[in-house]
Amino acid sequence: MAEIDQRTEVKGFLSSRRARITPEEAGLPAYGGNRRVKGLRREEVALLAGISVDYYVRMERGGLAGASDGVLDAVASALRLDEAERDHLFHLARRSSAPGRSRRPAVPVRPALQQVLDAMTDAPAWICNGRYDVLAANRLARALFSPVLADFRRPANTARFVYLEPEAARAFFVDHDRIARDVAAKLRMEAGRDPDDEELIALVGELSTRSELFRRRWASQDVRLRRSGHKSLHHPVVGRLDLDVESLEMPADPGLVLTVYTAPAGTVAADGLALLASWAAGQESPATGARAPG
Repeated sequence: MAEIDQRTEVKGFLSSRRARITPEEAGLPAYGGNRRVKGLRREEVALLAGISVDYYVRMERGGLAGASDGVLDAVASALRLDEAERDHLFHLARRSSAPGRSRRPAVPVRPALQQVLDAMTDAPAWICNGRYDVLAANRLARALFSPVLADFRRPANTARFVYLEPEAARAFFVDHDRIARDVAAKLRMEAGRDPDDEELIALVGELSTRSELFRRRWASQDVRLRRSGHKSLHHPVVGRLDLDVESLEMPADPGLVLTVYTAPAGTVAADGLALLASWAAGQESPATGARAPG
C-alpha cells in the first residue's frame, strides 16, 4: 500500500454510509419495486441534506474541498453519522482542503511521562500512538500485556498482535472479534486524521497483505473514537481479568494516548491484578524493569 488516496477514502466512506440506510428508515417513500442500489440513492441523500444532487455527487466522488461546516453537518445528519463518523467526515474534508500538508511529526515520550507511569503501581498503564505502537508502559502493564510485548519488533504494536498472531490474540482477548473490529476502525480514523503518515501507510499495507480478516474489516469503512470502556483478557498466569479501561488523549503531547486499566476493589479482577503485580515483581530484574518497551 503505497499511499492512502484521499478521494478514494471519501468515496468509499460516503457510499458505504449511504448503502446502510433504507428509504423507509430515512422517512422517504420507496418508489418502485426494483431498486438497483443498496440503501439510499445519491439524490435521496441530497434531498435529505438540502443540497443539489450535482453537489452531493461531486462530494461523494471525493470533492469535499471547500465544503462548509453547514453542508458537512447536513450530510452527516442525512447519513445518520455517529460522533466518530462525523469527526471522520470533517477530517476528510479538512485534508481535501489542505492537500500536501506535512504530516504530524512523531511525538516521543517525555521522561516525565514515564515517571508518571512508574508512579502508578496498582494499575496497568501504557502510552500508545494512533498506530497502536506501544511507546511506554509501567511494570504492571508490561506484565499484563506480556503476550503482546513478546514480539521482538520495537515498538511493539497491538494491531500486529491482533491480526498477525491470531492464535495468541484469540487466547488473550476474550472478545477477539470486537477487538479486531475496533482496532481496524480506529486505524481508519487515524488515517483520516493523518493520511500522509508513512508508518501508518506501511502498517495498513502490511496488515492488508498478511491478514484476510483485516482486509474485510478495513473494507467496511467503519471508524471509532478511542473511548473508555471494558476489556476482558485471559492472562496466561492469573487467568481471566475483566477490567475497566480509561483512554485519555494528551493535549500537551498530540497523538499520544494514555490508557489505564483498573478493577473495582473487592472483585475477582482486583485480586487478579494484585496477584499479577506480585508475579511481575518477581519476574523483572532491575535491568529489564527500568525501561519500558520501545
